[in-house]
Amino acid sequence: MTEVSELTDPADATDEVLEAFGRLLPQLSSSAPPLQRDELIEMIQSDSTHVLAARDDDGRIVGSLSLVVFRIPTGVRAWIEDVVVDQSARGGGVGEALNRFAIDLADRLGARSIDLTSRPSREAANRLYQRIGFVARETNIYRYEHPATD
Repeated sequence: MTEVSELTDPADATDEVLEAFGRLLPQLSSSAPPLQRDELIEMIQSDSTHVLAARDDDGRIVGSLSLVVFRIPTGVRAWIEDVVVDQSARGGGVGEALNRFAIDLADRLGARSIDLTSRPSREAANRLYQRIGFVARETNIYRYEHPATD
């Protein structure tokens, strides 16, 4: 049984949690730099960012998700970002548990909608999102990246 919780206190930024992010983030993005303790604390203390961790029966962190909730003129909205489940735990319901927890939290925080993006190559994740009620939208996603400065 997967247990999901929100990291809510700077004291939650333990060595164990940092080790888990060190193991999980490369499975999400090969270019993501290692998460530093001060960055994790900044996320935990943010009013808009909610860091979720999923633990297996042994208490080991096997997944994480970031839920960002924000107010705009049309209402409170939410985005699910950086969902990652340890390769050893995939197919065991961890992703679903994380997403359902995030949906419930966003609802409690008054979000009118929750958006996320997922690469088409992540077939299992895309099936999960559709199964739990997310609907693909026809939209253009644009990204601006600041030029690298040396």
